[in-house]
Amino acid sequence: MSGQYIEVKTQTGKSFAGYLAIAEGGKGPGIVLCQEIFGVNAAMRIKADFLAEEGYTVLVPDLFWRTAPRIELGYTEQDFQKAFELYQHYDEDQGVEDIQDSLNFLKTLESCDASAGLGVVGYCLGGKLAYLAGCRIPEVACAVGYYGVGIEKTLDELENAKGRVVLHIAELDKFTPPEARQKILDAAAQYSNVQAYVYEGVDHAFARPNSEHYHKPSARFAHERSITALHQSIGPVYDLVALWEAHIRYEFDTRDVPATMATMVAQPYVNHIPTLTGGVGYSQLARFYQYHFVHQNPKDMKITSISRTVGSTQVVDEFIMSFTHDSEIDWLLPGVAPTGKYVEIPMLGVIQFRGPKLCHEHIYWDQASVLVQIGLLNPKGLPVAGVETAQKLLDEDLPSNTLMPSWSSSEGKSF
Repeated sequence: MSGQYIEVKTQTGKSFAGYLAIAEGGKGPGIVLCQEIFGVNAAMRIKADFLAEEGYTVLVPDLFWRTAPRIELGYTEQDFQKAFELYQHYDEDQGVEDIQDSLNFLKTLESCDASAGLGVVGYCLGGKLAYLAGCRIPEVACAVGYYGVGIEKTLDELENAKGRVVLHIAELDKFTPPEARQKILDAAAQYSNVQAYVYEGVDHAFARPNSEHYHKPSARFAHERSITALHQSIGPVYDLVALWEAHIRYEFDTRDVPATMATMVAQPYVNHIPTLTGGVGYSQLARFYQYHFVHQNPKDMKITSISRTVGSTQVVDEFIMSFTHDSEIDWLLPGVAPTGKYVEIPMLGVIQFRGPKLCHEHIYWDQASVLVQIGLLNPKGLPVAGVETAQKLLDEDLPSNTLMPSWSSSEGKSF
């Protein structure tokens, strides 16, 4: 997916450029995405395209249009010097006006659903502007700011926020020292519509891929929180359970690889944690499904659901997978010849969605239990179990702590 540059008319009759990415499916809630101090560069356009895959129509306005129109900076020392020069002379009040003009533009588009309000998301300079927009523009139903600089100086404006405000703060950010961070946290705690999160051990720009400070776990966690807030405030709403069940139906019932892949984003990935099998990207994953998964599973393989937790962007499934090991199963027991053994495995799947498509799957299970059940691992003297792991999941009244030699020693003791 890729967007295009458009022109946004201001209230004074002038215009500035903006990068527009249309929502997956052609229409979705509108978001103004506010740039860092480096202009509407490739990093910001990628973020816009990413949010469009999430189901939003996204406009990234050129916030430096008055002084350096359409400037795109990288991250060299010279780029940083120029970026800070632009930042030092930047008028934040005019920036909020530009956001208002951008919101007005979005509302004119058929591809924008503004029925529940609009969103503003920003990073660095844009993080502060997103915060200010949330406080000053009533139609902003959700404002998300990543490591905004100087927010602690305008906390009195929080009382004017009509919608939700979410702030992501890097613990090691020298632009938001501990005293400033605490002021923000204390202020946020006074409002039910404001959430401020601190990400330990990370620095400014932790959510920008390829940055020296990029921290993928924190970036993913922050993104999950951001999308959840946006979903709850302006939508869109997807039936993740129906999407997931369609996916597994194509995998295990109809065994249709093209249909399976059609439920996923353009570049998905699957990781079976214990065996490191799956694939990253469309080509590798389609190959994996075609030759090593969908058509290779035993005919009697079945899934027994135990529990399901549904979030805003992911489904967590707990289930038991059972089958007769009558054929080689590359993804589960790579290189192991069929044993004819019947196997029951407790499994956990963490299924992430991006908009109406699956983004990735993380599938977990106890490989030692599998090896015990097919006779490749002798459990004697080892803290491992076989089919008992599945049986205990189905019946909690079965004995606990049978692998603990010391369990009996605590019987009758006070606690």
